[in-house]
Amino acid sequence: MTEEERAAILEHGPLVLFDGVCNLCNGSVRFLAPRDRTGLLRFAAIQSEAGQAVLLRHGMPLADWESFVFLEDGIVHRKSSACLRIICYMSGAWPALRVFRAVPRRVSDWVYDRVARNRYAWFGRHEHCLLPTEALRAKFID
Repeated sequence: MTEEERAAILEHGPLVLFDGVCNLCNGSVRFLAPRDRTGLLRFAAIQSEAGQAVLLRHGMPLADWESFVFLEDGIVHRKSSACLRIICYMSGAWPALRVFRAVPRRVSDWVYDRVARNRYAWFGRHEHCLLPTEALRAKFID
């Protein structure tokens, strides 16, 4: 990836920021990457230099790791909104889950928040951000 391509992704996306020490979040990235029908999704740990730069640029707390963050067309989406936008990039029947956009955001974010607050207890965590596998490395910004 050239420096211009990297800069464009950091500015406009599509870029998925995830908690790099969370087993659930890392598993989600490993699930999403091979199902990206567009080949456009890129990933960065929210704790990484790239992740922190995106948060800073959009006026978001630098320590808010309770949420997936999805940068698309220069707009930041969080929580359930981020998840529902990301599935549109997936292959197979996954995009059909867009029907959940009809659920009021306060309800879907409430469910999202319950999982986010308990993810370490339910799925575990690592002390350091995990390195991507060789197959995933090309999809990572950092």
